[in-house]
Amino acid sequence: MNKQEMLIQQLNAFEAADRLAALKELKGMIDNGEIAAPNTGNDINNHIHTYYSFSPYSPTKAVWMAYTSGLCTCGIMDHDSINGAEEFIEAGKIIGIPTTIGLEMRVSFKGTFLEDKRINNPDQSGVAYMAIHGVPHTAIKKTNEFMAPYREARNKRNRAMVERINLKAASAGICLDFDRDVLPLSFAHDGGGVTERHLLFAFAKAITEKCGKNASVVELLENNLGMKVSAKQAAQLSDSENPFYEYDLLGVLKSDTTFFYIDATDECMPVEKALAFADEIGAISAYAYLGDVGESVTGDKRAQTFEDSYLDDLFPLISKLGFRAVTYMPSRNTEAQLTRLRALCDKYSLFQISGEDINSPRQVFICKALQNPLYHNLIDSTWALIGHEMAATENADNAMFSEKTCAAMPALADRIIHFGKISKG
Repeated sequence: MNKQEMLIQQLNAFEAADRLAALKELKGMIDNGEIAAPNTGNDINNHIHTYYSFSPYSPTKAVWMAYTSGLCTCGIMDHDSINGAEEFIEAGKIIGIPTTIGLEMRVSFKGTFLEDKRINNPDQSGVAYMAIHGVPHTAIKKTNEFMAPYREARNKRNRAMVERINLKAASAGICLDFDRDVLPLSFAHDGGGVTERHLLFAFAKAITEKCGKNASVVELLENNLGMKVSAKQAAQLSDSENPFYEYDLLGVLKSDTTFFYIDATDECMPVEKALAFADEIGAISAYAYLGDVGESVTGDKRAQTFEDSYLDDLFPLISKLGFRAVTYMPSRNTEAQLTRLRALCDKYSLFQISGEDINSPRQVFICKALQNPLYHNLIDSTWALIGHEMAATENADNAMFSEKTCAAMPALADRIIHFGKISKG
């Protein structure tokens, strides 16, 4: 292993100081011409997961991957946690790539017409994913404190779901322990969120320890767990040289969560509370549009219908509740779906944000669909998001959706131009 390879490996070290030190050395090698600098275009990604939720990348490694992939900006987006944000920001400064920070959470729509509908959550009705983008850097600590009780509540449910996995896995002679098998896969010790993917990744590791990496895994899935395995998945799981084996196995397990999932309750705050908090700290709340989907981008979701049948009713509600933005992924939906969605965003003056959620080493950081000129506004909005974050960090009254800013620039289009100029100096 040469020096460059060793340093890249160190980007995923346990301690943030070691990770950042390795990045500084790599940047020095680039500056000295020992490593070729990547070709950077206009590609952006505002939805990169790290160790602080489920991902093969530390915040520093995520920034390195974004940079070397050719992204011109990158954004951290972890579940229930913002504790990787400061490292992500520092890594961006070291390597010279602008960053945005935020977090993702599930909220309850109880008391609205959505409380009995499947919204954008494949596993549970009445609960939806939302994002908080552009968190001012001065509000990182406050945001972490705000989310801490919800991470704790989630772990109570996580423990119960491990027991359900064990009931299903007993016939295969597998038994998981949350503290022994799941927590070490997370950064919960430093305020990271523990997700269903952590549970299933621990299960995937236990399966491969039991069976090895071969076709007997497929037999276990089908015979012991009663899961359907596609021909593509069977081929991946029959290949002992597959470098992504446990992630591919996780994808199969995640495609049908009914065997272990328990509805989230206490960990899902009312949507109104989350929106009020985002406004309080000067961040940007975003509804995460999923839409009716076929095969998912990450390969770990089954085809399902979501908001499209009631989209015209959804937008008046999220506008009334106080959402500031809608986030979506062009690679996940058809052009017809997004044309309809974007028209509703314009009608209700909702800021548009995009990003491809990265949580597997199989995924590439660049979203080719975003290169379609139709979606160029999402590049402009990313630079505006960066400018907002800079301004709001200096003073929350200068945030994109503050009363002061909205009074001075009522039109969202004018604010996008204004904050885009701030980000570019």
